[in-house]
Amino acid sequence: MRIVSLLASGTEIICALGAGDALVGRSHECDNPPWVRTLPACTRPAFDVTGSSRAIDTEVRRRLKAHEPLYIVDADLIRRLDPDVLITQVHCDVCAVTPDDVSRAGCGAEATRVVSLSAGSVAGIYEGIRTVARALECSQAGDALIADMTQRIEGVTARVRGRPAPTVVLLEWTDPLFAAGNWTPELVAAAGARLLVGEPGQYSSAIPWTRIVDADPDYLIVAPCGFDLERSMREVPVLEALPGWFDLRAVRTRHVAFADGNKYFNRSGTALVGTVEVLAEILHGGCVERRWHGVAWCAYHGRSRQPEPTTTGRMR
Repeated sequence: MRIVSLLASGTEIICALGAGDALVGRSHECDNPPWVRTLPACTRPAFDVTGSSRAIDTEVRRRLKAHEPLYIVDADLIRRLDPDVLITQVHCDVCAVTPDDVSRAGCGAEATRVVSLSAGSVAGIYEGIRTVARALECSQAGDALIADMTQRIEGVTARVRGRPAPTVVLLEWTDPLFAAGNWTPELVAAAGARLLVGEPGQYSSAIPWTRIVDADPDYLIVAPCGFDLERSMREVPVLEALPGWFDLRAVRTRHVAFADGNKYFNRSGTALVGTVEVLAEILHGGCVERRWHGVAWCAYHGRSRQPEPTTTGRMR
């Protein structure tokens, strides 16, 4: 069997099912496990994604309105790879390659089967795993993978049970502000906390800054979609410029965290377990076996409103 996965979470699922050796191509976003980067990338962004979060959002909205693609699919490469199974997704028109992108490129017919995943909840993600497992003819491995993920998440929940449940706002984008939805509220609950903004199973949505100010959560977690940890941290000035930022309870108590949204918060696959562990570590400290700080998230320490003069080093 030959598989081309145009979805990062799909690639992770395939490898977790023990079918990684069947992968012959990937999307530009597929990076886990690290060895998949040696596979040919069959997609690339259709525009410059290195700009500011505001510039990216503006261009995405313009392209969607004009019916222009967000991703370029290399149809010639996919034809040469001759896949039996092609993995894509239908949940979000923005986050990853869709079947429409594949059809527009004229290469969907090359695969014997096109698997399009849709996930808006934890149950939906598990169903996606079952769908991939059926396509790869390893349904038993899919059931075992789901059972293992469920057990590990329940293990985290058991460790934080009985602790005070802090309130949380989790941002999926910073300019404009988007509150995380979909499966995120379920993962926050599994980590022993209560999400104040964002509904389970609903798409992430833009919110006014006043919504966060009014919520005034115990913790604020910033995990922009598609941004790794280093890129997420570059959003600090955007947030510090918001009126009343330094008056937020989470900022005053140093309970603000920036996270790798790309790998741990935005993927609808096996990353769920790591996400719950990251959340539990942020919210409850050392209650998980693996240490995630510095790998998946960093604490925001803030700055003074009026920085003191300095004669050495560099100002931020």
